[in-house]
Amino acid sequence: MTEPSHASDVGSMYVDTIRSALAARRRELPHVLERLDAQSDRLSEAAALLVDTLRSGGTVLLAGNGGSAAEAQHFSAELVGRYRRERSAYAAIALTTDSSILTAIGNDYSYEDVFSRQVEGLGRSGDLLICFSTSGESENLVRAAAMAHERGMRVIAVTGERESRLSEAADLALRMPTRETPVVQELHMMMTHLLCDIAEEELSGLPGPLSRRAEEC
Repeated sequence: MTEPSHASDVGSMYVDTIRSALAARRRELPHVLERLDAQSDRLSEAAALLVDTLRSGGTVLLAGNGGSAAEAQHFSAELVGRYRRERSAYAAIALTTDSSILTAIGNDYSYEDVFSRQVEGLGRSGDLLICFSTSGESENLVRAAAMAHERGMRVIAVTGERESRLSEAADLALRMPTRETPVVQELHMMMTHLLCDIAEEELSGLPGPLSRRAEEC
């Protein structure tokens, strides 16, 4: 009998763990998505704010910490680059990417000011600030929301399930209906794709795969 190779042993080490994790997602996601569907009016309002900002020549500023910083950059990339359609670039800036600005403000002021200082310098009346946070309690995002209002901007908070200082500080809060941080972050990516898809279709006039499938149903 041929002995199994080391590679095949390693490859099968975590099969049960992976299958268990996927099964947990299959059980949880239908319930979470059903609860998210109940917020469709708020999602529609967020899409309208995004479309109105870009249509009127405003800029979307995005911020977050850690994984949420990555999501802010993801959102900005979809707007400046493209999501599903060939179209002109949209104005969006992730406030998480300039290491010189972040370290200068963090050193000369405090880390709590790294986003609010940028909002003060870059934000204009009619712009939109989108903050991603699983907890909704990050001081630097709360301060950024307050500064955005001082600048005449509107604020969307994309958070986890709980009420938070950030959700209270925002004009509109999209609270993902779960307390599981990984699932919250996965839903944040879903929000990014959903909002970018609507913005592209509205501003470019080009239907995308989601709209075509809806028409076929």
